[in-house]
Amino acid sequence: MTRINGFVGRRNFFKLVGVGSVGIGATAAASGLLWGEDLAVAQQPSNTNVEQRPKPLNPQAALKSLKEGNARFVDGKTLNPNQSKLRLQETSVAQYPFAAILGCADSRVPAEIVFDQGLGDLFVVRVAGNVASQTAIGSLEFATAVLGAQLIVVLGHARCGAVAAAVKGEPLPGRIGVFVEEIKPAVERVRNKTGSLEENSIIANVQYQAQKLGESSTILRTLIKENKLQIVGGRYDLSTGKVTLVT
Repeated sequence: MTRINGFVGRRNFFKLVGVGSVGIGATAAASGLLWGEDLAVAQQPSNTNVEQRPKPLNPQAALKSLKEGNARFVDGKTLNPNQSKLRLQETSVAQYPFAAILGCADSRVPAEIVFDQGLGDLFVVRVAGNVASQTAIGSLEFATAVLGAQLIVVLGHARCGAVAAAVKGEPLPGRIGVFVEEIKPAVERVRNKTGSLEENSIIANVQYQAQKLGESSTILRTLIKENKLQIVGGRYDLSTGKVTLVT
């Protein structure tokens, strides 16, 4: 399979998608979006060679960088990397995020800050309850298959309102109930478990959404089989700022 620095070639992209893929493959084709070399090259200035593109971090190195960044954040020793004017100019012509985050839309959990990262470092998808919706899955397919990120972190957090609503199970107005319904299967998994149902559900939801990513997307599943992608879960503590991995 043709790849440029981890990027899937356009001809091979549809082989990777497969007939039963869930995500943005069909939408991309219908809208004329050309993935792979065309899209990757389109990000580059005309005088940039393929060899000059940074090599993607493998999943282990990417996770290590996130852990170190979070430790700096917790200790109050942030470096605030890649936030200079030069970095702004570099990322204006191309992006090479080393990791993708599926996080909650909660205003208290900004991924770039809690992991002490900068411009272009993380491809962040934020949905209430860190739900692996179809649009979220499609965005993460883009982050991995096209942009080359080899790590996805599903990031839940303490006192998540969306999870609390799923635990209560009460009718909700508007479209709020749509994403809450996506959390309820995780709640049922731990309903009879000892301890706090809400806290247990936060962990279960991270695990459930991470599992859903791997099972619902042919693209992500293929990358995992090729050892080009790892999906992990994490729980963010609102009081301490610490991210704990969820297995």
